[in-house]
Amino acid sequence: MLQSSRSGPVLTLTLDRSDKRNALDAALVGALTDALRGAGADPSVRVVVLTGAGRAFSAGADLAALEALQTASAEANLADSEHLARLFETIYTLPKPVVARVNGHAIAGGCGLAAVCDFSLVAEGAKLGFTETRIGFVPAIVSVFVVRKLGEAAARDLLLRGHLVDAAEAARIGLVTRAVAPDALDAETDALCAELATETSASAVALTKRLLADVPSMGLAEGLSYASRLNALARSTGDCRAGVAAFLGKTAPPWKAGGAVEDQ
Repeated sequence: MLQSSRSGPVLTLTLDRSDKRNALDAALVGALTDALRGAGADPSVRVVVLTGAGRAFSAGADLAALEALQTASAEANLADSEHLARLFETIYTLPKPVVARVNGHAIAGGCGLAAVCDFSLVAEGAKLGFTETRIGFVPAIVSVFVVRKLGEAAARDLLLRGHLVDAAEAARIGLVTRAVAPDALDAETDALCAELATETSASAVALTKRLLADVPSMGLAEGLSYASRLNALARSTGDCRAGVAAFLGKTAPPWKAGGAVEDQ
């Protein structure tokens, strides 16, 4: 259901329900959330890659499970929705960069899964979109992140029409990072992960992700106050001290060689 593999500081999580086009049911959502939280707490993990087995990235919600929930109580449906919301929030706020390696179609919640990652590299030929309105459903949870990412006009175009776009168009509007030739997807993903793992500070990335998650909901004065406090906090970290010393001394910072810095 969920496969996990490690290559140095890079953890790859593979949705493995290829017979269901990697559709998201409660068990897979729970397993993925737990794996991500584990990665977030593991200092040896610098980058998480999320991908799909087979020809699809993810077809979104498992419609058979969704059909079964139509006869469930309101409380059960709310609990299931909150379960999915926690997964998206976990990716969005994880203190590690998350890279979506979108190997095939990413539809509805699967498209949201790709969009909420920090980076999404999409194989050319893949289709993406939020088709919920075409089956009488609502793209509720993904809308929170899509509106933040694209703005209201582009989000309305995708969410209300429920149409699919190709990888190049998804990249053009900013839904994903870039479209990649299928035979270059692995190399592009590996190169990005290597850059993140060796060229950036773990603590700086974690604090920057916190900043990006929190600031959009703030007013100007509140945002500047929050950013100033985070700026001051960053200066006190071991990574900042080591990074500044390395820059001034014209040496490589410790993370360049995969090292970690202990805060004092």
